[in-house]
Amino acid sequence: MPPVTATPPHDADARRSVRPVICYPNDTLPPVPLVLYQSARQGASKIDEVLVNPRDAACFHAPQGHFFRISSVEGPQVGDLNLWNADDLAERFYSGKTRALHGTHITTGERMWSSFPGMRPMATITHDTLNWYGMDKFGGSVHDVIGTRCDPYTHNLLAGGQYHHCCHSNLTGALSDHLGLSLGEAEPHVHDVLNVFMCTGFTRDTGQYFMKASPVRPGDYLEFFAEINILGALSACPGGDCSSEHSSDVASCYPLKVEVFAPEDGALTGWTPPPPNGYDRSHGR
Repeated sequence: MPPVTATPPHDADARRSVRPVICYPNDTLPPVPLVLYQSARQGASKIDEVLVNPRDAACFHAPQGHFFRISSVEGPQVGDLNLWNADDLAERFYSGKTRALHGTHITTGERMWSSFPGMRPMATITHDTLNWYGMDKFGGSVHDVIGTRCDPYTHNLLAGGQYHHCCHSNLTGALSDHLGLSLGEAEPHVHDVLNVFMCTGFTRDTGQYFMKASPVRPGDYLEFFAEINILGALSACPGGDCSSEHSSDVASCYPLKVEVFAPEDGALTGWTPPPPNGYDRSHGR
């Protein structure tokens, strides 16, 4: 039985026309020294490279004060990115708070924030070759922090069966292999992602999460500055460019490349690593 629509009150239009208020004005966030980062990047040298195979995931390390780049190398492909504090896996990327601070999609000069109680910048986007895309007429944009990752549990709920070719399982397996953990030990550390290169939004009529073909092409990349010592995991989504299915055995899928760069000595003079959040954790007690 469809839900019953309530009768609008006499002042319905007036209620709808109330102007919105930004929940978290972000003009008091710590300033991003983007000029310093981009200057330091000029003389940086590559120290590591990881190729993430199609429909699979891999881990990488980006030491504090280094840069890491995620690139499209063979064809249009989106990736699901998890980040952890490499010295404490309990501190990990917090997509919900990143969304609240920066919006549904992030780009150059914006940051990936960590979970409570640390709540500090983990990585700052320093270069985005897709920042020309902006917001399209459907309300879609790239690099979202609204999608959670394709997973076998939702697939089981909606379609039944035991389907493993999804980013959640990829990330779980990669972390398990990298750290020598069992799948059961690794899985609780996997968390909501940054959807690198993915083009998404919400429909205007029903408010549903949608995806469309990513505008990414070989040579495009998203580059970050590691504010803390980072362990990352990246899944090359089984949906390919996500133009038709969220995860699929038939979509055209391609690898993604992660490169890590070390700046020259002295290139970051004046930069201070972000400390954990200053809240005293007394919670009014």
